[in-house]
Amino acid sequence: MNRKVLIISPHFPPINAPDHQRVRMGLPYFKKLGWEPLILTVRPDCVEGIIDPLLTQTLPENLSITPINALPVEQTRRLGLSNIGWRCLPYLFAAGQRILSTQKIDLIYFSTTVFITMALAPLWFRRFQVPYLLDFQDPWLNDYGKKYGYDRPPGGQFKYGFAQRLAESLEPFTIRKVSHIISVSPAYPQTLLDRYSWLKEDKFTVLPFGAPEKDFELLPQLNVKQTIFNSHDGKRHWVYVGRGGSDMALALRALFLGIKSERDHHPEYWSKVKLHFVGTSYAYGERATKTVEPIAEEFGVNDLVEEHPNRVPYFEALQLLVESDGILLIGSNNPDYTASKLYPCILAHKPVLALFHQQSSVVEILKNCQAGRIISFYSHNSPTDLLPQVTEQLNWLILTPKGYQPETNWLAFKPYTAQEMTRQQCAVFDRVLSNSSLS
Repeated sequence: MNRKVLIISPHFPPINAPDHQRVRMGLPYFKKLGWEPLILTVRPDCVEGIIDPLLTQTLPENLSITPINALPVEQTRRLGLSNIGWRCLPYLFAAGQRILSTQKIDLIYFSTTVFITMALAPLWFRRFQVPYLLDFQDPWLNDYGKKYGYDRPPGGQFKYGFAQRLAESLEPFTIRKVSHIISVSPAYPQTLLDRYSWLKEDKFTVLPFGAPEKDFELLPQLNVKQTIFNSHDGKRHWVYVGRGGSDMALALRALFLGIKSERDHHPEYWSKVKLHFVGTSYAYGERATKTVEPIAEEFGVNDLVEEHPNRVPYFEALQLLVESDGILLIGSNNPDYTASKLYPCILAHKPVLALFHQQSSVVEILKNCQAGRIISFYSHNSPTDLLPQVTEQLNWLILTPKGYQPETNWLAFKPYTAQEMTRQQCAVFDRVLSNSSLS
């Protein structure tokens, strides 16, 4: 008989959000690995975000999902509380209490970047003694703004500052009784070990997101239309899909400096090139602001660049990658940044050009899989330092023929698949349950 894991994921399909990626891609494999998932999430109409109904087609049949309410954002925004974590917290607490009171739950698993919800875990543990795991896809408490130059963090300085002060209290409270922590980056466990002397290394497992192979298998059947560019207009379309931000300015400046230099020397190559940056803003609708085009304008190449700051539905983003002539991966000057979007870029079978910090896992993965070209840098570098690397790789990308597919080493890629990552994840679940029964 399968054991039951209660998964807390406030953003869940059809919401298009990266923080449910690990859970969603693992769902086809959980039961085979001895675990029955129960999803506790927020109703889609209560969440601000992009809705992609096609995401629900990736979910297994007969999946147990409990949707909860959240306070209306129109009311809470007046108080400065539009965050879904605050708005859903009382409903999430009540629903969790009800499930834990009426069902035999073996494990509670928080897989979300809505960190405030994690603070419910020790409250439930105190009453029900059910072990819990936390999945750190980003740091909860961090000093990125100071270390890596975020001039305007998500939500603005005041909200970000308030969230960090709150995290100073809630993070140790939540971690004190945790059974295990899963992290996408090896840097997060080390940070927590340095911060809390009572934590031990055996409490952590580093587990990146898995690659969404099944989504690419499903994509041709969905007849998805992307609306960003016309792939038959005779131009070469290079695509970046993902967030922007001031921490990516070094990589972007190096890229645009390289393009300016190459266009000055070989203008004939660049007359039909277009770069599309899609989904660069954390905000939605009219509140979404452009962060890439202003940097392109600094170097006089803004005529080649089109930025679409609003996010697009998940499968449209995959279709953009598939229809592109080249994929750009832009990295942060923060070495811990891992970029879960790497795997879809590899699975799109397109030439990939990545600009990433030398210490990022992206560098090693791309090299191992032979799936793209890398321009690596350190935080202290300047765009001029990177110019020789950038021009060399831009020449490679612009001279690749249409329809070119990299000779990816798929055997080396296999450890990064969703199936393998879920197997490791469930092995952690098994270990936690075994340790709990012995204690």
